[in-house]
Amino acid sequence: MLVRELSMSIDTLKGIGPVAIRTLAKRGIYTVESLLRHYPRTWEDRSRYIPLKHFSSSSVCTLVQVISRDWFPNSRTGKQDLKVYVEDTSARGVLVCFNRPFMKNQLLQGKYYWLWGSFQYKFGEIQSANFEAEALPEETLYEALQDPASSLLNKALSRHFGRILPVYPLSEGLTQSMLRRFIEQALRCYAEPLEDEVPGYLIQQHQLLPKSQAIRAIHFPHSPEELEQARKTLIYEELFYLEVLIGTRAQDRRATERVQRSPGVPGSRSGAWLPLQQDLLERLPFSLTKGQAEVMSAINRDMDGPHPMARLLQGDVGSGKTLVSFLAALRAVELGGQAALMAPTELLARQHEENAARLLEPLGIRVAFLTGNLKAKGRAPLLKRLSAGDIDLVVGTHALFSKDVEYHQLRLVVIDEQHRFGVLQRQAIMSKGDHPDLLMMSATPIPRTLALTIFGDLDIAIIRDLPPGRKPVKTHLARESNEAKVYDFVRKELAAGRQAYFVYPLIEADERKSLKDAQSMATRLAQQVFPQYPVALIHSKLDEEEKRHTMEAFRSGAIRILVATSVVEVGVDVPNATCMVIEHAERFGLSALHQLRGRVGRGETQSYCFLVYSDSQTGDTSTQPASGLTDDGKARLKVMLENTDGFVIAEEDLKLRGPGQITGTEQSGYLPLEIADPLRDASLLEQARLDAFAMLEQDPTLLKPEHRPVAQVLSRTAPFSV
Repeated sequence: MLVRELSMSIDTLKGIGPVAIRTLAKRGIYTVESLLRHYPRTWEDRSRYIPLKHFSSSSVCTLVQVISRDWFPNSRTGKQDLKVYVEDTSARGVLVCFNRPFMKNQLLQGKYYWLWGSFQYKFGEIQSANFEAEALPEETLYEALQDPASSLLNKALSRHFGRILPVYPLSEGLTQSMLRRFIEQALRCYAEPLEDEVPGYLIQQHQLLPKSQAIRAIHFPHSPEELEQARKTLIYEELFYLEVLIGTRAQDRRATERVQRSPGVPGSRSGAWLPLQQDLLERLPFSLTKGQAEVMSAINRDMDGPHPMARLLQGDVGSGKTLVSFLAALRAVELGGQAALMAPTELLARQHEENAARLLEPLGIRVAFLTGNLKAKGRAPLLKRLSAGDIDLVVGTHALFSKDVEYHQLRLVVIDEQHRFGVLQRQAIMSKGDHPDLLMMSATPIPRTLALTIFGDLDIAIIRDLPPGRKPVKTHLARESNEAKVYDFVRKELAAGRQAYFVYPLIEADERKSLKDAQSMATRLAQQVFPQYPVALIHSKLDEEEKRHTMEAFRSGAIRILVATSVVEVGVDVPNATCMVIEHAERFGLSALHQLRGRVGRGETQSYCFLVYSDSQTGDTSTQPASGLTDDGKARLKVMLENTDGFVIAEEDLKLRGPGQITGTEQSGYLPLEIADPLRDASLLEQARLDAFAMLEQDPTLLKPEHRPVAQVLSRTAPFSV
């Protein structure tokens, strides 16, 4: 926060002893600041009078009298539990006191109580097991009985009613009443002198609350309207400082990475297509899509600019990102440098190298392939040529940033499937050159809200269109018991000269899981289901040479059916393959399903994807998930059935899994936001970004260094980019 006292230990607050300190530590609460930042997860509105008769539409907040009490046997515990019958002026209800025999001394027959609770109609009664009651003092009873709704708002008549109460995340040993009491004391002692952290003109512009009022109102709001305003204030503040951090990083990178280099080829205007790029375009049997052309123009301008390019290129599967990276590599070479293209697997790197050799070597580009499996005999001369500048484009895996690898003049680094590389790996290869241009590519579409946070200091380019002639893949759901029909369909495609993938979640059988595995199914498909067609198996445990031979045979058509795990998720391009069968599809994430489906539909022939899900029921192939699936599994398969746009699927994946799982904590260091949610608060995120970047551009002195709590936390824990 802002004042020094907030860093004081919570033991400075009255009533917090050693036991409470240990208990609070389990929630990460050590200081007054962390206590005040322990925001509620929800709120109970006990300021509105809601009688029992409205129990089905809302939580009840009413004045009741205890009519009678009874005991009933609990078959699960073997003990007697208490039932308390209450009524207000509208209806009668029952309070079920499971494992709370002490309530017999608190809910006394004939007495009146303020009651809050969630009720439901059960066993012929209006029941609640989740409730809270507070006795009325005798001196206030007459007034309350005359007008319960009005007396509820008299704060002097009740401690826990007539107000909006916070509900906090708890851990063992903590109760709501304890946290409310501790936080109320912290607010009284420390909240009033808090200074505003967001610049004043933005507070006025967006009608935000002063910081001290926002902190108080987020815990104990006077009204629903004030609560909403407090939430908006604190969410905006958190997102604003997040974007300040991102914007500062972008500014710092541009300031420190300004290098003296030729802005382009003499005689050409900045950003213009260079001769090597034009030569490649003329040799292609097709034209660039509109999206490819627009992205390439932006990359050309970036590479001719005064500071190195830092760009994230997004595009759905099959959108032509690799060709764009080759065009960028040609520009780097023509500007006198070298290019390196790094892929996460040797299988994908090999495919990139083969395509680069086919397209670029006829233009005079010297292409090489470097992985960790390259034998020493071939490695030494390759590294010598690379350091001497006799190689223009090197394609490989993480071996590209090994200690013994030196470049003559590394001008461009391309990182494919960037989410599979950690920040340190990216930094390692970038350090091989003198501030080279960076182009990160992702075939896993990133929702806009995450792109503005995780990669907010990069320029983002998106290719949304697909090459002409491509047809959307038709997706079908099938129960496992109906897989014979899927096999029949695939057999027809094979008879027409096409090829097929069969993908499984396991490499080999696991007795603990009733799942099909790739090894067993490769044997079954070859011997029993499709004996007339060549079948091969590929998975991550095979050595790289065997995987390479298998893929070459599949690409050439010598192998008609490829049985695999998710190792074929990225980069495999076989236009003649028209069938993708994914067994136990409910076991795969949305991103993996979308990537696997993208392995087909890469030619002009109609392609199909079959999502076969586990279910004990029998019946015809269905277009709806069966009831045997989990809700999450149903949701994922439904998204795949109804959508082919990877960006839509990515948004749905974000909703289902949350941003932390989508981005991967280890790889991206996902931001530890406390109250904001990038998806829910997307509009505030975009506004905060505009404000932060504008402020940094116009007058960064408006931001006091000590007013960076969020930025300080994030700078330690969230390495967003290189």
